[in-house]
Amino acid sequence: MIPALARHLVFPLHERLRGRRTLAAIRELEASQWDSPDELRALQQAKLQALLRHAAANISFYRTRFRKAGLDSESPSSFETLPQIPLLSKRDIRAAANDMIWPDSPEGAYPCDTGGSGGEPLRFYLDRRRQAYDQAARIRTHRWFNVDLGDRELYLWGSPIELSRTDRVKKLRDALLNHRLLNAFNMSPARMDEYLGMIERYQPACLFGYPSSLALLAEHALARGRQIATDSLRAVFVTGEVCYPHYREVIASYYGVPVADCYGSRDAGFIAHECPAGGMHLTAENVIVEIVKDGRPVAVGETGEIVVTHLDAYTMPFIRYCTGDVGRLKAERCACGRGLPLTDVVEGRTTDFLYLPDGSIKHALSIIYPLRALPDVRQFRVTQHEDYTVTVDVVCDDRRARVTREAILRGVRPVLDGQVDVRVTQVDQIPGSVSGKHRYVVSRAHPAEDGTPQEVTDRG
Repeated sequence: MIPALARHLVFPLHERLRGRRTLAAIRELEASQWDSPDELRALQQAKLQALLRHAAANISFYRTRFRKAGLDSESPSSFETLPQIPLLSKRDIRAAANDMIWPDSPEGAYPCDTGGSGGEPLRFYLDRRRQAYDQAARIRTHRWFNVDLGDRELYLWGSPIELSRTDRVKKLRDALLNHRLLNAFNMSPARMDEYLGMIERYQPACLFGYPSSLALLAEHALARGRQIATDSLRAVFVTGEVCYPHYREVIASYYGVPVADCYGSRDAGFIAHECPAGGMHLTAENVIVEIVKDGRPVAVGETGEIVVTHLDAYTMPFIRYCTGDVGRLKAERCACGRGLPLTDVVEGRTTDFLYLPDGSIKHALSIIYPLRALPDVRQFRVTQHEDYTVTVDVVCDDRRARVTREAILRGVRPVLDGQVDVRVTQVDQIPGSVSGKHRYVVSRAHPAEDGTPQEVTDRG
């Protein structure tokens, strides 16, 4: 599809048919990014006031929560009163999801699933308003790097939500919008050669994906002395994991374009994005970010848990939502001149690769997704041993242990192509790491050299 047609015809028509005001949101965010910090703070205050009043009037969960916190249900509406509202955990959402939904929402309620701390799944609902503003924020940040609507984008991704889009309508939509998707969950040497060829043929304006997967692809190409022949690439956008310095270095070195980090999630929203000057800017128009330690907000510059209030989620508001990630706010202004505040994400989601004896490399999320889809699994951790075998530690209901074990094996074995032994162990709890973060997958194995099959020990 010609980029201009995708930008000016296909995308506007698609958003209108979906009932989303995305184009209007883009115009708002394009203008407000240059507002002063005081102006952005005033905008946040106005949107927070509207959101909290809505929640008190229309959502029983928050009406009860505000009352128990001693807040005036008519006007719990200032930055000063926000810390008085209890923090919202994933456990709270699971326990009271039905009471958190606005029953008469004109913006719709679209189910969304994601993972949680300790491997626990979470279901929540998005509305068209939040979808529009999250998408507008993403489009704005891509424009920072001269990547616009309709430009060719290639995704090295692995979420089943994307990978399951196989019907003709969705395939046609992605083609018309110039989006291509490559599976990051199965990156064998042969598959990575195919991906490099795809980049050369498709000539995308940007790559988007997990930093670990994009770095792995770059390292694979460098090891083979292969350079991609493309002059179309303008940026590489990384998200979904921590972008460690060694990832950034190899990605930037190989692809030869700026690497920009994006921080967000399906549950918390589009939180922050790196600009060309290197500043990690909060999407201040859409979210309020607090840094909390021991239940209390900390000063700017101090490190703590990232807590988010999404200002445009009305059907199912997330007010003071605990992300489980660690970061800090920064006082300085960015050299780019934008008024959007700055943050550092100190520690976020961390994943490992799983290695198979035939040389295939599986992204950790390929095994996380089928596990967290099982309703009887409360927590889990996957450990791959040096001999390639895998142990799944699981917390589940004793009465359902046998059924759960069988379901886990059915879900995990196909991911590993039946190449390694899998053992399921029921445990009472799964402790966090020293840092307090949960690691879903821990791999102690090493990749098979040049894809040479390795002997696998049978662990019974």
